[in-house]
Amino acid sequence: MTIELRHLRAFLVIAEEGNLTRAAARLRITQPALSRTLLRLEGHLGARLADRSTHHFVLTPEGRVFRDKAALAVAAVETALDPAGLRSWPLRLGHTWAALGDRTVALLRRWDETRPGTPLELLRVDDPTAGLTRGRVDAALLRGPVTAPGLRTEVLAWEDRVVVVPADSPLAALPRVTLADLAAHPIALNTVSGTTTLDLWPPSARPTVTLEVTNTDEWLMTVAAGRAVGVTTSATQGNHTHPALVYRPLSDAPPVPVSLAWREGPTHPALPALLALAHEVLTQRGPAHETQAHEIQAHEVPEGPV
Repeated sequence: MTIELRHLRAFLVIAEEGNLTRAAARLRITQPALSRTLLRLEGHLGARLADRSTHHFVLTPEGRVFRDKAALAVAAVETALDPAGLRSWPLRLGHTWAALGDRTVALLRRWDETRPGTPLELLRVDDPTAGLTRGRVDAALLRGPVTAPGLRTEVLAWEDRVVVVPADSPLAALPRVTLADLAAHPIALNTVSGTTTLDLWPPSARPTVTLEVTNTDEWLMTVAAGRAVGVTTSATQGNHTHPALVYRPLSDAPPVPVSLAWREGPTHPALPALLALAHEVLTQRGPAHETQAHEIQAHEVPEGPV
């Protein structure tokens, strides 16, 4: 079977819908035709891409890998064939929340001054790699360990952890908060792009109640509504203020690395300039932010979860 772009697009719709009937309706083809496409892809690849039955459909591990590769391929073709790209090739920078913290504006302004011919598009994508592994962006600002295969990373900075609590919480009266202070409270966890899991606490002193959300907006509203407290990094306070929220330092948790990540292999030609500029704007922080480039590079990754 000759694999064509339409086959990759069809598989991506199957993966997104999680159901052959709905995927076929969306593609405006018959379900038997779509099933044949899936079978032919599996035959070509020599692997089962989905476990399916009348009431069950789930991608196999091989199917999830192929989904990401197919998304990258489709995105690359669409970028290459976009007529507007012949006049200007934007560099797409993804982030899941907070971007580069209080240095985001400086980064964007300096980029516009120094690289006016290459637009820098800042895109928030609620995805563990901010859309990087699926080809939605060329590079991404990510917090915490980056474990997705096929990516290269460089640490730009380290951010202290802070606690976010409702303004009427007793914790808001404390100048600093510890992990033990939080153990008796429900904890809001962003399971898609958050940097906090229960592994942050010692096994014998973990919170017993958690509320799982899938993006930063839901996480903030859960805390503001008084349903839980949360743990994040210092960048969140500058980007997400709300009268119902109070931020306090978390005194006994390791800092979180902020990295620029990009895919291995050919990349956007302006990526080295972005990496250099990100380091530059971080070294120009004022006295209250003394994270210098040489300190960042010398900082060892802390042991244990981040």
